[in-house]
Amino acid sequence: MRIAVISDIHGNLQALTKSLSIIRNLRVDKIYCLGDIVGYGANPNECVELVRQYADHTVLGNHDHAVLFPDYARYLPSDGKTVALWTAKILSSENREYLMNLKYRVETDLCTLVHASPDKPEHWNYINSLEEAGNQFEHFDKTICFAGHTHIPFICRDDLQSFKFDKEGRYLINPGSIGQPRDGRSQLSFGFLDTDAREYKNFRFSYDIDGAAEAIRKSKLPKALGKRLYNGY
Repeated sequence: MRIAVISDIHGNLQALTKSLSIIRNLRVDKIYCLGDIVGYGANPNECVELVRQYADHTVLGNHDHAVLFPDYARYLPSDGKTVALWTAKILSSENREYLMNLKYRVETDLCTLVHASPDKPEHWNYINSLEEAGNQFEHFDKTICFAGHTHIPFICRDDLQSFKFDKEGRYLINPGSIGQPRDGRSQLSFGFLDTDAREYKNFRFSYDIDGAAEAIRKSKLPKALGKRLYNGY
């Protein structure tokens, strides 16, 4: 089976449409989405609709949660709060219902899917270090746990010694962010897993950043959200 893993779209329609075009050419069997479909970007409805159409499994992200429960928005950065409250006003009832029905955690035959971490997925904890990654393996029993949230691609085997995917061990994998990369690179990022070949790859591609930034400007959202797309932070 060929699986694409996308995460942290954040309302960036230009990045998502480019990703789906590439994924289509990869002839995948499944698409998994790790949440944060909305937030920061100017096209939340369009992005949710595309995820609804194409993703086979999707989990709830913290920005999705903040749109559904605006009181939670106070825990986001100031610009994140601004966009969450704006998104809550313009999100369609169908898309709101879709987000409301998403779970914090999904299990497939091979994978555990969460937005942030498998230990307490509803707490939105970050995995920012090897030590934090090592603490997560006891909280899932599948071969792979896919987690997003940090917007930084990452792979770690359960021995904490290997950072490439091979045919042995169990893995914690972050596919990076579609719409808000934060590793100093502006290219969108997603994961590709071939279960038959037991191979995993992280793909990076350029997309129409100008269009995404212009959409933010036209929606009168914080200008810094458009500028940061060019720098990948």
